[in-house]
Amino acid sequence: MTHDFDILIAGGGLNGPALALGLAQAGFSVAIVDARPQTARASDNFDGRGYALALASKRLLNAIGVWDSVAADTQPMLDIKVSDGRAGEGPSPFFLHFDHNEIEEGPMGFMCEDRFLYRAFQTALAKADGITQINEDSVFDQETTAVGVQVTLASGKTLSAKLLVGCDGKQSSVAMRAGIKRTGWAYGQTALVCAIQHELPHNGVAHQFFMPPGPLAILPLPGNRSSIVWSETAENAAAIHALSDEDYLAVLRPRFGDFLGEISLAGARFTYPLGLSVANDFVAPRVALVGDAAHGLHPIAGQGLNAGLRDVAALVEVLSDAKSRGEDFAAIDVLERYQQWRRFDTSTLVAATDLTNKLFSNDNPLLRMGRDIGMGVVNAIPGLRRTFIREAAGLTGDLPRLMR
Repeated sequence: MTHDFDILIAGGGLNGPALALGLAQAGFSVAIVDARPQTARASDNFDGRGYALALASKRLLNAIGVWDSVAADTQPMLDIKVSDGRAGEGPSPFFLHFDHNEIEEGPMGFMCEDRFLYRAFQTALAKADGITQINEDSVFDQETTAVGVQVTLASGKTLSAKLLVGCDGKQSSVAMRAGIKRTGWAYGQTALVCAIQHELPHNGVAHQFFMPPGPLAILPLPGNRSSIVWSETAENAAAIHALSDEDYLAVLRPRFGDFLGEISLAGARFTYPLGLSVANDFVAPRVALVGDAAHGLHPIAGQGLNAGLRDVAALVEVLSDAKSRGEDFAAIDVLERYQQWRRFDTSTLVAATDLTNKLFSNDNPLLRMGRDIGMGVVNAIPGLRRTFIREAAGLTGDLPRLMR
């Protein structure tokens, strides 16, 4: 049977383009369908959104031809400092300090603004052979057969391929139409996201400050700016987000502290409800899920995009290896290799982020004592500390070739 493409990708955020580029390099013909216009996130104006890219993710971006376009606009994360405490009281004397000099590979990760990363992907997609972009349209329906999948777009156009990949977020329509159910729950927390300008240099240090309502992450951006991901109870977050900019900063300052001098807002403010949402299956006949469509995590460790990019690298490897062996690369037994590869890693990450959030987002004195002592012990043992550093850099586990 003749298909319009080898693979159709629903969703054009960041995982979708990364997957399209990796697959095109492996010789597949790919179409990527995105509901938004191509210029949706390519504004020159900084809006405050950024991503923490682990070292392994940086390697993937380099392998698919994106890194050179974005490298000059990234900020290396040289150190990570993790502490526990209450707003206005300062951190506990027990803490974790991860120094990039303790591993040979270099910085643990890089902070990059959404606008630069998205633009770099769009530039790479435009130059790549074998990729068709369909913007301002979406997959409205899908029908699988023994040899492929046919999709109907919202515009009425029909397309066929051997495989459909859902990169369409936590509420994945591709997954729902494939009959894939999800497991998860809300945390009763909301992330307040913004960027700040500060008086003193951050020196490439990322901070994670755990407080009873939720963690505050301070992530270094180029210049004297940092990205803020600040978790509060849903009720508190709604009240804080409704404040004026100056009142918002007045609430943030005692949580943030004065170690970077005076602070001011840089860019817009956002809120995101926090919860766990994991697909019960990552594959179905002629369908695979990647990124948030497969697993939506708490941002406590900044691993959402990194986990998605690891999905991308694993799926490219599984499909390309099957193709080189002459197999039907979209057959369910091939897709299950991808699922088996990613399920253990994802389950471990889900459990770790969920447990960490529950352990730290409370004011129980016994739990506080236990977690503070635990951080102190990890910080005092070089071998254990190095293991955590390599985990933060994305260098542990069974790495796909694109991330080695």
